[in-house]
Amino acid sequence: MYIHQHKEWPHFIFDQPAILPALEAVHQQLGTLMKTIKKLTPEHRQRAFLSTLTHEIVNSTEIENESTDTLLVSSAIAHHFGKAQSESENITRSIDGMVAMVLDSTLHFFQPITENRLFGWHAGLFPSGLSGMYKITVANWRKDVEGPMEVVSETNGLERVNFQAPPASTISNEMQKFMAWYNNDDGQIDLIIKAAIAHLWFVTIHPFDDGNGRVARALTEMMLARAYKSKQRFYGMSTQLRLNRKEYCEILEKTQNGNLNITAWLQWFLDCFRKAITNAEDELSTQGPRAKN
Repeated sequence: MYIHQHKEWPHFIFDQPAILPALEAVHQQLGTLMKTIKKLTPEHRQRAFLSTLTHEIVNSTEIENESTDTLLVSSAIAHHFGKAQSESENITRSIDGMVAMVLDSTLHFFQPITENRLFGWHAGLFPSGLSGMYKITVANWRKDVEGPMEVVSETNGLERVNFQAPPASTISNEMQKFMAWYNNDDGQIDLIIKAAIAHLWFVTIHPFDDGNGRVARALTEMMLARAYKSKQRFYGMSTQLRLNRKEYCEILEKTQNGNLNITAWLQWFLDCFRKAITNAEDELSTQGPRAKN
């Protein structure tokens, strides 16, 4: 029985005392990182921000087994900031769309997500209307014209269905619930926990024919940006997810095939986020001049 087939879906539950120590540790570590960032000169802070963005975009696509040229991503980011580079003419529309989505979720994290906004992101990811050689539904919810949406893995030539998403006929209603929850800023849930839930919830609905993981990671980063109210990011959550890709896929599958108690998923997410912050601290502590007090 998939998680979305339970009667109480999508009312997730979790053991708050069990995750509280890890959550408090992440908040403390994130606070330390932000103090380190404030000590950097504006020039180095901007370089660190752009470097993080570049690697996040590259790694988010690599999670989906797609290769993206780091130099072209860097050039596309520079182009969006009005700084043309020699490689700009080689930027593909799909790279530009991925950069546009990540920058929108980063720089405009305070704006609500809407159906049109998500459709715009999706259109940018698939400007040709194709995923590889296959035509897909772009800038709209999936239609399931070829049967149920399934996440499939292959081992020794044998295919296995890891997860089956909700039917296409339910997606509009599912996404309305998700967006209303995502945009509701009532302060009743810690925003880092909300980011983890948003990630799981979105990839479980799996509303698009393709690109769900990349959109989910953009929504995750958007909520994390709300958590510390910054238009710049300096940790690599997508990079960390790629480094732990096997475990990432395993915990998602286990959670999506379980009940509505998502404590294990939250614990894993917090541990992954902690590692991303640690790596950012290590990177920033060994390079770059500090601003004078």
